[in-house]
Amino acid sequence: MIDDLSGWRWINEPAKWSAGEDLRVTADARTDLWRVTHYGYTFDTAHMFGTTATGDTRVTTTFGAGYAEQYDQAGAVLRVDEENWIKAGVEYVDGRVHLSAVVTRGFSDWSVTTAPGLPESVTLDLHRQGDTVVMRYGLDGAEPETLLRLAYFPPGRPALAGVMCAAPAGSGFETRFTRVTVI
Repeated sequence: MIDDLSGWRWINEPAKWSAGEDLRVTADARTDLWRVTHYGYTFDTAHMFGTTATGDTRVTTTFGAGYAEQYDQAGAVLRVDEENWIKAGVEYVDGRVHLSAVVTRGFSDWSVTTAPGLPESVTLDLHRQGDTVVMRYGLDGAEPETLLRLAYFPPGRPALAGVMCAAPAGSGFETRFTRVTVI
């Protein structure tokens, strides 16, 4: 199930993508979304596709991808600006698939947990309520009921709400989003 994507916009549009019954996005090489902490660099080149949401909102997406290289990543995003955003999804780290959340308020932090097995698909739900975003996930068709993270997010500011992907170290990979809704 893909929302009507008319009125949606790209931040860092990829060279290759298509929308129909699903949304397919090929992450360009050397793209990332990270700000300062630990690595000392800032990248704001990840592919982000969404619609502007004000106030309480919910982003839900189901996706699978051909992760192959260190830090290949895909998932959901809420973005006020380059210094205030949340991304949550799957990240390929040290040869394993991890569920990942990055919260950025001037500086990025990163939390990960190893995914059990190798899920074919992940469903994420980012629910923005006031000054909080509750992140939940489900694996292989399960509804997103498992808590991944709870985080502060600036209230009352419009945010891009949608999906993202990036290939920081690799040559790129395809993500297939089969469910994308923003309410």
